[in-house]
Amino acid sequence: MDLTVVAIPTYFGTMGLEYLYLKRRAEQRGPSAADYEQRDTVTSLTMGVGSLLAPLVVPKVFGPVTPGKGRYGKALLATAGGAIAVTTLADALARLDQSGDAGPAASPDAAPATDHGDVPETPARARRRRVARAARRVAAVGGVASVVAGGLAVTTTVASRTTADRMWARRILPDLGSGPAALAAAVLGWDFIYYWNHRFMHEARYMWAIHVVHHSSEHYNLSTALRQPVADALGTFVPYSLLALLGIRPTLIAQARGINLLYQYWIHTDAIRSLGPAEEVLNTPSHHRVHHGSNRQYLDRNHGSILISWDRLFGTFEREDEPVVYGLTKNIETFNPVRVASHEHADMLRDVARSRTWRDRISFVVRGPGWAYRRQAERDGSVTPRAEALVGLEGAAA
Repeated sequence: MDLTVVAIPTYFGTMGLEYLYLKRRAEQRGPSAADYEQRDTVTSLTMGVGSLLAPLVVPKVFGPVTPGKGRYGKALLATAGGAIAVTTLADALARLDQSGDAGPAASPDAAPATDHGDVPETPARARRRRVARAARRVAAVGGVASVVAGGLAVTTTVASRTTADRMWARRILPDLGSGPAALAAAVLGWDFIYYWNHRFMHEARYMWAIHVVHHSSEHYNLSTALRQPVADALGTFVPYSLLALLGIRPTLIAQARGINLLYQYWIHTDAIRSLGPAEEVLNTPSHHRVHHGSNRQYLDRNHGSILISWDRLFGTFEREDEPVVYGLTKNIETFNPVRVASHEHADMLRDVARSRTWRDRISFVVRGPGWAYRRQAERDGSVTPRAEALVGLEGAAA
């Protein structure tokens, strides 16, 4: 039984109560970013429904191409290998015309400048430039194909080899049973792993592309909790199934997941300002408001689920101080769920397509969003206020 599904009536009941409270508060004190906005709320609820449907659809879509399991797994690996080889060759051909690296745009179609203004164009140089331009177009397509096919091969392989049942069959500790102590161990273990997965989702761009959905709202209320990712299958996570190796039953791991997610629901509110002494141990609405802030001091802070202790222990804790500005450092200005779910993936692949080296292609995928925006500015020959704001924040939630 999925506790998060069972709790759906509670979600709507508590959102209704919060809506009435915030409406009355707005009448007395004026509007705030915590207030419900119809289009924003509909988007959040739509994303919530999508997050429930995705686990039902994804196995049917990705199962056939999973290496070592699906009938098309070898074809996926061959596609990735072929794309990498073609892209590498295209990069080499593009370098035949070194002058083509000049120019601020550095796009595959950019026309290269001449080496020297007074040197006449020769047929040989013209041919090299035509070959280089064609090669850059090929590399743009091949680079994206390499990242998509290679990434899918990695993520599907990891997921198929780290299922809870598979880990349970290989457990290294005896069965802890199903009592309260075992459930407590499952909840604590899930909470610890969640901290690291949540932190990684802010520090690697391909993971941020999945998680950015949850941070895309400029409002903060209980409906925001339901704005969940739909593309988890495209990420690589520390597997919660590791708990099964330690003797925790898969059924308890599933219960721990539900308990953790239910806890995270109620902290998405501005109606509760402080929990007093509990603020020192638990993740609270105040701590989680910080996590959703786009203020510089709040970026990539407070990643915990139930306990805030992990953030205190590993140096990512920040107390709520200045008023929180919700959303992204550059908001996407749309309520379209498809755009909300895909915009960072699209931007990331666009950067890969414009890259001319494997170092840049890989960095645009695995390094932090902050690095990506600084690199964009360097490549384009301009430093934007957005890039300046993120200097020194390689893992910044952009």
